[in-house]
Amino acid sequence: MNPVIRVWVNGALYDSETPAISATDHGVTVGDGIFETCKIERGQPFALSRHLQRLLRSAAGLGLPDIDIAVIEAGIRAVLADGDPIDFGRLRFTVTAGSGPLGSDRYAAPLTYVVTAAPQARPVGAGILCVTPWTRNERSAVAGLKTTSYAENVVALAFARERGASEAIFANTRGELCEGTASNLFVVVGGTLHTPPLSSGCLAGITRELTIQWCREAGLEVVEDAMPLGVLRTCEEVFITSSLRDIYPIERIDEHRLTAPGPVTEKAALIFAERAGAAVDP
Repeated sequence: MNPVIRVWVNGALYDSETPAISATDHGVTVGDGIFETCKIERGQPFALSRHLQRLLRSAAGLGLPDIDIAVIEAGIRAVLADGDPIDFGRLRFTVTAGSGPLGSDRYAAPLTYVVTAAPQARPVGAGILCVTPWTRNERSAVAGLKTTSYAENVVALAFARERGASEAIFANTRGELCEGTASNLFVVVGGTLHTPPLSSGCLAGITRELTIQWCREAGLEVVEDAMPLGVLRTCEEVFITSSLRDIYPIERIDEHRLTAPGPVTEKAALIFAERAGAAVDP
């Protein structure tokens, strides 16, 4: 059974099945919006300040008017208080350009604010990746922005699911390793952690950022460098990072099998768990 999703739109709580957004909202008609997803841990959003700052960067990149963070924070408080505390789950806040025409032009309309939350199962085990035949465009106008235009990810993830994988992986137009549909990648080569740089076109993931910072502070070498997609067939270990999976080991990429978790992944995951457990908003 699907969990009950708590919904707040522009200052009011709604049942998840009740219409709450205009059919002419530009986020609906052309995907003109941005969003963030936070992990809920013991009733509290994790790394909320970093997510809010990234939302502002995405808004600037998309050319949206100034966002009122206080409105989003009010929505977060509302959904988290609407029922029993969520032990583990997903918090999502979305901002769209508001009411607009049926084309790509914008009206000077008030922004639409949406906050949702729902419990979910904690991730377990190890994952399987599938390399897609499509690419990320590192020169796109929205490269590195977390927009609501997710159709490309929907198609890629369906492609991966059909092949028994839990996540789909993109190269960029230069044939370099880039990212997953909702994750960043780390590979171990010669005992050293490597991850694609932001110039690859990947999203500046919050969990990616914390993994790099905390692993370096703990003495692990982490290199941000451009890598050919083929590194996935020769590397020693792979893990992905995302808000809901933290550091998640990978046991297979298409037909290439890996030790999961390998020793470097285990060490990185332990570092992350210890640091994340010490502060809810690092």
